[in-house]
Amino acid sequence: MKTLLVYLICLFPAILMAQDSNPDDRGYKVKLGDQAPNDFKLVLSNGETTSLSKLKGKVVVLQFTASWCEVCREEMPHLEKDVWQAYKDKGLMLIGVDRDEPLKVVQKFAKDMKITYPLALDPAADIFGRFADKKSGVTRNVVIDQQGKIAYLTRLYNEEEFKGMLAAIEKLLK
Repeated sequence: MKTLLVYLICLFPAILMAQDSNPDDRGYKVKLGDQAPNDFKLVLSNGETTSLSKLKGKVVVLQFTASWCEVCREEMPHLEKDVWQAYKDKGLMLIGVDRDEPLKVVQKFAKDMKITYPLALDPAADIFGRFADKKSGVTRNVVIDQQGKIAYLTRLYNEEEFKGMLAAIEKLLK
C-alpha cells in the first residue's frame, strides 16, 4: 500500500504536466494552421449536399452543436446575428453540424432556435470525430480560411473568445 501511495505521489505531477503541455487542446485533433479535414460530405437538413472542397474560396465556420446542448443554445443567437447575418453576403458560409441526431430533431431544433443558417446531419458524429475526440463535447466552432486551413478554434461559449472569432472572420474576409 505504501509503495502504491509513493508511486501515485510521484506520478501525479507528471500527469498534470502532460495535461498542461497543450492547454489549448480542449479535445481538438486539429490545430491552427492545419489543413482542415475535407474527406466528407455535409448533408444539410433541407436535403442539399455540400463539402469543404465545394466551399473552397469562402471562409467557412463549422459550428458543432446538438439540440440537447444548453451552451449551444446560448451561442446560436449570437452566431445567427453576429456571424451569419453579418457576413453571409461577404464570402462566409456558416454550417451547424448537428451531432448524431435524426433529421426531424435537427429541423425542429433550427426552427426552435430561429436560425436561418443551415444545419447538417452528423450521424455517429463522424464529421465531429475528424476535428475533435468524439469523447469531447460539442459547442465548438472551427473557422476555416479560403484555402481550407484552420484559422480559429473555439470551445464552449465565451464572450471574449467569440469576439476573437469575429475579429478573425473579419480579418479573413478583408
